[in-house]
Amino acid sequence: MSANIIFMGSPEFALLTLQTLAEHYPVAGVVTQPDQPAGRGRVLTPPPVKILAEQLHLPVIQPRRLRHPEVLDQLRAWQPDLIVVAAFGQILRTSVLDLPPRGCINVHASLLPRWRGAAPIQAAILHGESETGVTIMKMDPGIDTGPTLSYRVLPIEPDDTGGTLSPKLAHLGAALLVETLPAYLRGELLPQPQDDSLATYAPMLKKEDGMLDFNELAEKLSWKVRAYHPWPGAFFEWAGGSLKVHRAHAEPGNVGIGQLVKRGKLPAVGTSSGLLVLDEVQPAGKKSMPGQIFLNGIRGWGM
Repeated sequence: MSANIIFMGSPEFALLTLQTLAEHYPVAGVVTQPDQPAGRGRVLTPPPVKILAEQLHLPVIQPRRLRHPEVLDQLRAWQPDLIVVAAFGQILRTSVLDLPPRGCINVHASLLPRWRGAAPIQAAILHGESETGVTIMKMDPGIDTGPTLSYRVLPIEPDDTGGTLSPKLAHLGAALLVETLPAYLRGELLPQPQDDSLATYAPMLKKEDGMLDFNELAEKLSWKVRAYHPWPGAFFEWAGGSLKVHRAHAEPGNVGIGQLVKRGKLPAVGTSSGLLVLDEVQPAGKKSMPGQIFLNGIRGWGM
């Protein structure tokens, strides 16, 4: 069954969903976030979805708020049967949710009801989980609380980071969406309510969330380093500035909390339980480097 579809999405995670959707269904229009300043020069930069939509010759709008009357008028003019959402970045109010006859479908990067919210990929790694996945859900006014249509599980590899796990889930989500839509559009797939008692929440990340607190366990800090790479990044205060930690692992050890020590040829820091060994770091104003090279180039790092 064919359907006229509006797509809403913004970051790289949403690209493959839009690309795959456009290969299977008519996409009447694309809604994405406004251009934002980026980089050291704060150059106004379009979201990745806008760039792809223009390459696909799809009409694009970039409203700051969906609730504005002119935005709703444009959505109605596109006459959607369905709206598909993937990492859009704005909450959809009832006026939008109720607009298409088949509702709004979201591609969410977790196994709902676990990790509702803005940062589910990072949350799964941050909590040391061995698997995650994607869920196709029918949206309601809550934050990822709507009934689900389908899901797929994906193992989290020991070296996965937020940066490596995101494209894996993007591929999985795009494939699952086009597998799910035919039966849903035919009315053969009924949404199933989530069990709210099992829900966990992954709030939007801020830069300061990446600060490493050595009162935590070394293993948990190693999860944070992986989860927050490449953004917001893990770091701690050192030598009057911040030392970014791009890769690290936990090892047994019993030294003071926050004490700087050497573990073989690598720098390490004492935690409440074990050592956080720094495999790759980036001092302020310098390029990223292996921990061994960093240690060879400084003086006074522990014993």
